[in-house]
Amino acid sequence: MTNKNGFREFDRELPTKEDANIRVDHWKEFYEENNSQLVDKQSARCMDCGVPFCHSGCPLGNLIPDFNRAVQIGEWKSAFDILSSTNNFPEFTGRICPAPCEASCVLNINSDPVTIEYIEKSIIEKAYKEGWVVPNKDIKRNGIKVAVVGSGPAGMAAADQLNNLGYEIDLYERNDKIGGLLRYGIPDFKLEKSVIDRRVEVMGSSGVNMLTSMNVGYDILGSEMLDKYDALVLSGGATVARDLPIRGRQLKGVHYAMDYLEENNRLVSGEVISQDRIVEVTGKNVLVIGGGDTGADCVGTSNRLKAKSVTQIELLAKPPANRDEDDLWPNWPMVIRTSSSHEEGCDRQWAILTKRFVSEDGVNLSGIELVDVEWKPGEDGKNTMVEVSGSKRVIPCDVAFLAIGFLHTQKEGLVEQLGVKLDKRGNVKAQNYKTSVPNIYAAGDMRRGQSLVVWAIAEGRNAAESLHNDFNEVGYLQKTSVLTV
Repeated sequence: MTNKNGFREFDRELPTKEDANIRVDHWKEFYEENNSQLVDKQSARCMDCGVPFCHSGCPLGNLIPDFNRAVQIGEWKSAFDILSSTNNFPEFTGRICPAPCEASCVLNINSDPVTIEYIEKSIIEKAYKEGWVVPNKDIKRNGIKVAVVGSGPAGMAAADQLNNLGYEIDLYERNDKIGGLLRYGIPDFKLEKSVIDRRVEVMGSSGVNMLTSMNVGYDILGSEMLDKYDALVLSGGATVARDLPIRGRQLKGVHYAMDYLEENNRLVSGEVISQDRIVEVTGKNVLVIGGGDTGADCVGTSNRLKAKSVTQIELLAKPPANRDEDDLWPNWPMVIRTSSSHEEGCDRQWAILTKRFVSEDGVNLSGIELVDVEWKPGEDGKNTMVEVSGSKRVIPCDVAFLAIGFLHTQKEGLVEQLGVKLDKRGNVKAQNYKTSVPNIYAAGDMRRGQSLVVWAIAEGRNAAESLHNDFNEVGYLQKTSVLTV
């Protein structure tokens, strides 16, 4: 490295955020523009370890010390080439990835890790600015037609990889725009939709054919897909939300978190939504049930819509501020995390069980009955939840959001029509990304269950590799004509 003592000379530092009181008045991303001096210092903190554990922490296996060094010596184009060799969409991971690579950074043993995510974002944004992200116009087509069903990050990655390998790709999306939950589940203050649009434009200009407003399994049947294509890649996500079937669940004001986020994302994008669908939170008491990222997105969205109060509860106990003795590096640390949405205003509470939804008029939600819980080791050594005597109470609540995860992929429609086997959790069973039906592959949340964007991209890449290897092995590619586009 050009500065071998950078990790001693410089502290971890992230770009400046707009003040919370200001940013809640708009939906734009709120970090300062890329700061080249800050990036130089932060990349200098990388120790270029003999064994870079950040590689194993990243599902994509990003070559992190390599692109850090390229940034350090001013070779930004080289840094972009290195980064894009393993990551199709650094502009997504550089914004919304929880950065497991940073958790496994060697500096994280006794100091603060390298700001890998910020460096990633800086590299790709410079690449767009300099015009290095361009369509691939020199692809030799092999004549094999593949349909990728589902255009979230897994589907986009699979389509991008296979397209560059020469396959003729149709990318299907049941909504009216490409992106899946990247577009409809993540608020603009974390990921502005123009970031997705510019990548979609590059992919389209590179030859990926995108078919939107096409619900495969309904608008076109599975049997028709099998007749039309040589192979299918299923990447439809884990879309069946976990419910909370307690008394009062039917009351007006209880919503799935993703329905709320999707609706608001559409409104922010300028779409017209029928009045009877709008979830109104302005001036109301909001409770978010579930302490994860989706819940935090509901918090940030409700703050911008000027809710009267926002409370987020979690069933599990409050995590510690630092690693416990048995929570060892380089594993992902089980510590408390505070998002930008929490900084904007939120009452966070842990170890709370939701007992029932309450209504004064029998129709509209007016309160929620809660009880504190303790987690105690049982006879089998596993923690058991015990309600705390005398802690039951009812708090005012006009709107409640269920942000407690997803169960599995949707079985009705395409999955049933194709007859692919499911695993015990209800996801598509696929070993080495191959389902039980020949020439049908699965990737992303549809295969592994609800997970991270970075895992989805890795899954899409790996499914594409598995398909490509299979078609090479049987000699299929050698039998097809090669056309130059």
